[in-house]
Amino acid sequence: MSCNNGQGYTIWFTGLSGAGKTTVANVVAAELRRRGHKVEVLDGDVVRQNLSKGLGFSKEDRDTNIRRIGFVCQLLSRNGVVAIAAAISPYRSVRNEVRQMVGGRFVEVYVNAPVEVCAARDVKGLYQKALRGEIQGFTGVSDPYEPPEKPEVVLETANETVEESAHKLIRALEELGYLG
Repeated sequence: MSCNNGQGYTIWFTGLSGAGKTTVANVVAAELRRRGHKVEVLDGDVVRQNLSKGLGFSKEDRDTNIRRIGFVCQLLSRNGVVAIAAAISPYRSVRNEVRQMVGGRFVEVYVNAPVEVCAARDVKGLYQKALRGEIQGFTGVSDPYEPPEKPEVVLETANETVEESAHKLIRALEELGYLG
Protein backbone atom coordinates (compact mmCIF):
# COMPACT_ATOMS: atom_id res chain seq x y z
CA MET A 1 0.00 0.00 0.00
CA SER A 2 1.31 3.42 -0.92
CA CYS A 3 1.85 5.91 1.87
CA ASN A 4 0.91 8.88 -0.31
CA ASN A 5 -2.79 7.90 -0.60
CA GLY A 6 -2.33 7.12 -4.28
CA GLN A 7 -1.32 10.69 -5.08
CA GLY A 8 1.80 11.11 -7.10
CA TYR A 9 4.15 14.03 -7.18
CA THR A 10 7.35 15.08 -8.92
CA ILE A 11 10.79 15.44 -7.38
CA TRP A 12 12.89 17.57 -9.75
CA PHE A 13 16.66 17.39 -9.27
CA THR A 14 18.56 20.24 -10.94
CA GLY A 15 22.26 21.06 -10.87
CA LEU A 16 25.46 20.93 -12.86
CA SER A 17 26.72 17.82 -14.61
CA GLY A 18 28.48 15.73 -11.96
CA ALA A 19 26.75 17.40 -9.00
CA GLY A 20 25.22 14.07 -7.89
CA LYS A 21 21.63 14.35 -9.16
CA THR A 22 21.24 10.79 -10.47
CA THR A 23 23.24 9.22 -7.64
CA VAL A 24 21.08 10.82 -4.92
CA ALA A 25 17.89 10.30 -6.97
CA ASN A 26 18.52 6.55 -7.13
CA VAL A 27 19.08 6.30 -3.36
CA VAL A 28 15.90 8.31 -2.68
CA ALA A 29 13.95 6.19 -5.18
CA ALA A 30 15.05 2.98 -3.43
CA GLU A 31 13.91 4.36 -0.06
CA LEU A 32 10.54 5.46 -1.45
CA ARG A 33 10.01 2.02 -3.01
CA ARG A 34 10.93 0.42 0.32
CA ARG A 35 8.16 2.54 1.86
CA GLY A 36 5.65 1.22 -0.67
CA HIS A 37 5.57 4.00 -3.26
CA LYS A 38 5.46 3.54 -7.02
CA VAL A 39 8.52 5.40 -8.31
CA GLU A 40 9.99 6.15 -11.72
CA VAL A 41 13.36 7.86 -12.23
CA LEU A 42 13.85 9.88 -15.39
CA ASP A 43 17.59 10.40 -15.81
CA GLY A 44 18.46 13.25 -18.15
CA ASP A 45 21.12 11.28 -20.04
CA VAL A 46 18.82 8.28 -20.59
CA VAL A 47 15.92 10.49 -21.70
CA ARG A 48 18.23 12.24 -24.19
CA GLN A 49 19.19 8.89 -25.74
CA ASN A 50 15.56 7.79 -26.14
CA LEU A 51 12.74 10.34 -25.82
CA SER A 52 14.84 13.32 -26.96
CA LYS A 53 17.13 11.65 -29.49
CA GLY A 54 18.07 14.10 -32.19
CA LEU A 55 17.94 17.19 -29.99
CA GLY A 56 21.09 19.26 -29.70
CA PHE A 57 22.23 21.55 -26.91
CA SER A 58 20.88 24.90 -28.08
CA LYS A 59 18.72 26.71 -25.54
CA GLU A 60 15.63 25.78 -27.59
CA ASP A 61 16.57 22.09 -27.71
CA ARG A 62 17.44 22.01 -24.01
CA ASP A 63 14.08 23.61 -23.19
CA THR A 64 12.28 21.07 -25.43
CA ASN A 65 14.07 18.23 -23.64
CA ILE A 66 13.08 19.56 -20.20
CA ARG A 67 9.46 20.10 -21.31
CA ARG A 68 9.35 16.46 -22.49
CA ILE A 69 10.69 15.21 -19.17
CA GLY A 70 8.17 17.47 -17.39
CA PHE A 71 5.31 16.13 -19.49
CA VAL A 72 6.22 12.54 -18.57
CA CYS A 73 6.51 13.55 -14.89
CA GLN A 74 3.07 15.15 -15.06
CA LEU A 75 1.55 11.97 -16.58
CA LEU A 76 3.21 9.75 -13.98
CA SER A 77 2.33 12.03 -11.05
CA ARG A 78 -1.34 12.27 -11.94
CA ASN A 79 -1.43 8.47 -12.01
CA GLY A 80 -0.10 8.00 -8.48
CA VAL A 81 3.58 7.60 -9.27
CA VAL A 82 6.40 9.53 -7.64
CA ALA A 83 8.24 10.85 -10.70
CA ILE A 84 11.88 11.68 -10.04
CA ALA A 85 13.62 13.74 -12.71
CA ALA A 86 17.40 14.10 -12.62
CA ALA A 87 18.34 16.53 -15.38
CA ILE A 88 20.67 19.52 -15.47
CA SER A 89 17.73 21.74 -16.53
CA PRO A 90 19.88 24.87 -16.54
CA TYR A 91 17.19 27.48 -17.19
CA ARG A 92 14.92 28.74 -14.43
CA SER A 93 12.04 29.71 -16.74
CA VAL A 94 11.51 26.21 -18.15
CA ARG A 95 11.80 24.63 -14.69
CA ASN A 96 9.05 27.00 -13.57
CA GLU A 97 6.98 25.94 -16.60
CA VAL A 98 7.35 22.32 -15.52
CA ARG A 99 6.32 23.24 -11.96
CA GLN A 100 3.12 24.76 -13.38
CA MET A 101 2.55 21.79 -15.72
CA VAL A 102 2.79 19.32 -12.84
CA GLY A 103 0.27 21.41 -10.93
CA GLY A 104 1.61 22.05 -7.45
CA ARG A 105 2.81 18.59 -6.42
CA PHE A 106 6.38 19.53 -7.30
CA VAL A 107 9.51 19.44 -5.16
CA GLU A 108 12.49 21.25 -6.67
CA VAL A 109 15.81 19.93 -5.38
CA TYR A 110 18.89 22.02 -6.09
CA VAL A 111 21.92 19.76 -6.10
CA ASN A 112 24.57 22.37 -5.43
CA ALA A 113 28.22 21.61 -6.09
CA PRO A 114 30.93 23.95 -7.36
CA VAL A 115 32.18 23.51 -10.94
CA GLU A 116 35.60 22.46 -9.56
CA VAL A 117 34.04 19.58 -7.60
CA CYS A 118 31.90 18.50 -10.56
CA ALA A 119 34.95 18.61 -12.87
CA ALA A 120 36.94 16.48 -10.42
CA ARG A 121 34.14 13.86 -10.42
CA ASP A 122 33.81 13.86 -14.21
CA VAL A 123 34.81 10.40 -15.42
CA LYS A 124 34.01 11.22 -19.09
CA GLY A 125 36.37 14.21 -19.17
CA LEU A 126 33.66 16.54 -20.47
CA TYR A 127 34.63 19.44 -18.20
CA GLN A 128 38.27 19.25 -19.33
CA LYS A 129 37.16 19.26 -22.98
CA ALA A 130 34.83 22.20 -22.31
CA LEU A 131 37.56 24.12 -20.48
CA ARG A 132 39.89 23.55 -23.47
CA GLY A 133 37.16 24.87 -25.78
CA GLU A 134 36.56 21.49 -27.44
CA ILE A 135 32.89 21.45 -26.30
CA GLN A 136 30.87 24.59 -26.86
CA GLY A 137 27.82 25.52 -24.80
CA PHE A 138 28.74 23.31 -21.83
CA THR A 139 26.60 24.19 -18.80
CA GLY A 140 28.61 25.83 -16.05
CA VAL A 141 31.63 26.46 -18.29
CA SER A 142 30.58 28.20 -21.52
CA ASP A 143 26.80 28.17 -21.03
CA PRO A 144 24.88 29.51 -18.03
CA TYR A 145 23.33 27.58 -15.18
CA GLU A 146 20.59 29.49 -13.37
CA PRO A 147 20.26 28.19 -9.80
CA PRO A 148 16.71 27.95 -8.44
CA GLU A 149 15.60 30.99 -6.47
CA LYS A 150 13.36 29.15 -4.00
CA PRO A 151 13.94 25.40 -4.20
CA GLU A 152 12.15 23.26 -1.65
CA VAL A 153 15.43 21.48 -0.85
CA VAL A 154 19.12 22.33 -1.33
CA LEU A 155 21.64 19.50 -1.25
CA GLU A 156 25.29 20.50 -0.77
CA THR A 157 26.89 17.43 -2.32
CA ALA A 158 30.45 18.76 -2.02
CA ASN A 159 30.02 18.67 1.78
CA GLU A 160 27.48 15.84 2.27
CA THR A 161 27.73 12.14 1.59
CA VAL A 162 25.20 10.64 -0.80
CA GLU A 163 23.43 9.12 2.20
CA GLU A 164 23.31 12.46 4.04
CA SER A 165 21.86 14.20 0.99
CA ALA A 166 19.27 11.45 0.47
CA HIS A 167 18.31 11.53 4.16
CA LYS A 168 17.98 15.34 4.05
CA LEU A 169 15.58 15.04 1.09
CA ILE A 170 13.54 12.26 2.73
CA ARG A 171 13.19 14.42 5.88
CA ALA A 172 12.09 17.36 3.73
CA LEU A 173 9.49 15.19 1.96
CA GLU A 174 8.15 14.18 5.38
CA GLU A 175 8.02 17.83 6.52
CA LEU A 176 6.29 18.89 3.28
CA GLY A 177 3.62 16.22 3.84
CA TYR A 178 4.55 13.93 0.95
CA LEU A 179 5.63 11.09 3.25
CA GLY A 180 3.97 9.87 6.42
